[in-house]
Amino acid sequence: MLPVYLLSVVLNALTGIILSFCKEEPETGAVSFSLDNETVRFAIGGLSFITGLLKILSPVHGNVPVVGDLFPALAGLAGGFILLFDFYRSKAPDSPAVERMERIIAIIGHNRKIIGFVCITAAGLHFIFYPIIFL
Repeated sequence: MLPVYLLSVVLNALTGIILSFCKEEPETGAVSFSLDNETVRFAIGGLSFITGLLKILSPVHGNVPVVGDLFPALAGLAGGFILLFDFYRSKAPDSPAVERMERIIAIIGHNRKIIGFVCITAAGLHFIFYPIIFL
């Protein structure tokens, strides 16, 4: 599906740019279309996560019925999860769920830029080599 392919490439690139090059703490209350805006990050993270799910379930040229483009799908899922989790953590910092997920928060904190570069790489490789099944 061409629309899902385009969404995957664009959203993986945007998610990678946010995770790699933008500030970790987004701006709150600002009304602007900036990658540092909290609402924009939430929207990009949600769309990236949903697109990652769609990419896993969509077949590639009818070859494989269940597993689609694996690398960009996993990159989209990971990047989208990080952005959504950051939004949730900023809205409910004292939540018991956040306290239980301290280990995940520590892993995300150490690997945020790496996952961002993986998302950018997935977007670039997926744009160039689109017919390959696992890429």
